[in-house]
Amino acid sequence: MHDIESITVIGAGTMGRGIAQTAAMSGYRVALVDAAPDVLARSLASIEEITGSLVERGKMRASERNAALALLSTAGSIGEGAARADLVVEAVPESLELKQRIFREVAAAAPPHAVLASNTSSLSIGAIAGAIEDPGRVVGMHFFNPVPVMPLLEIVRAAATSKDAIATALSVGKRLGKETILVRDAPGFATSRLGVLLGLEAIRMLEQQVASAEDIDRAMTLGYKHPMGPLRLTDLVGLDVRLAIAEHLHRELRSEAFAVPALLRKMVADGKLGKKSGQGFYRWDV
Repeated sequence: MHDIESITVIGAGTMGRGIAQTAAMSGYRVALVDAAPDVLARSLASIEEITGSLVERGKMRASERNAALALLSTAGSIGEGAARADLVVEAVPESLELKQRIFREVAAAAPPHAVLASNTSSLSIGAIAGAIEDPGRVVGMHFFNPVPVMPLLEIVRAAATSKDAIATALSVGKRLGKETILVRDAPGFATSRLGVLLGLEAIRMLEQQVASAEDIDRAMTLGYKHPMGPLRLTDLVGLDVRLAIAEHLHRELRSEAFAVPALLRKMVADGKLGKKSGQGFYRWDV
C-alpha cells in the first residue's frame, strides 16, 4: 500500500467541501476541484468560516486551523488535481454517466499508484470502475453529512477492487477519525438501502395521515433512539436526492418497498427540496 499524503476532492458541494475540510484537518495535502469557480470560492469561504467558528468555541486551536488551511488548495481542472494526488475522491451528483466521464479523466491524469474513490451513496462501484482500464484502483468511500461530524465511513468493494485499494481506504478512514464498515457492491450498499427504506415508509405514513411529520420523527428519536427522525433527515439530504436514489433502488432491487410515494414526487416537482430550498417536511431558514 502506497503512503497517502495528497488527496484531491472532485466536487466542491456540501459533501466535497466536508471531505476536503476533514482531510486537511487530518494533515493531508488537499486539492479541491469544481467545474464552477463560484462554487469553489464559496466552499473555501465556508471552510474558513466553519474552522474559525471551531476556534472561537474552543474546539480547535488557532494554530491547528492555520495548519489545516495551509494544506488546502484548489486546482483549475480535474487533470491538474488528479496529477498530484495519491487518492482522488469524487463527490459529484449521482449520475452514472457523469461519474464515469470524471473517472476516465482522473485515470488518464493520476499517478499509477493513486487510488480512485467514489463518494456515491447508491450507484454501482463496479459500473463506475468499468469506465477505466484498471478497475482495481476504484473503491467506494461513502461519507455522511456533515462529514466533519458524522463518524461513519462506508467502504464499498466491487468485484474487481484490489486489496490495496481497500487497505488504502480503510487506512485513510482511520486517519480521518472515522469508524469504517466494509460492504459488498450491492444496490444502496448497507446504509442507503436501510436509510431510504425507512425514509420512504415515513413519507407514506405522512401521506396516509397516520401522524404528523413531527410525531413520526419523534417515534424514531424517542422510541428507537435515532439521533434524527427520517423526515427531518430527508430534508437535510434533499428530497430530490432521496427521490433519485429511491428510483435507482426500485429499478435495481425490483422491490415495491422502494416505490416512490406520490407525495415525494409532488414535493420535488413543487421545488420543496428540504433545507436547501427552505421548505420540505419542515420549514428552514436559508
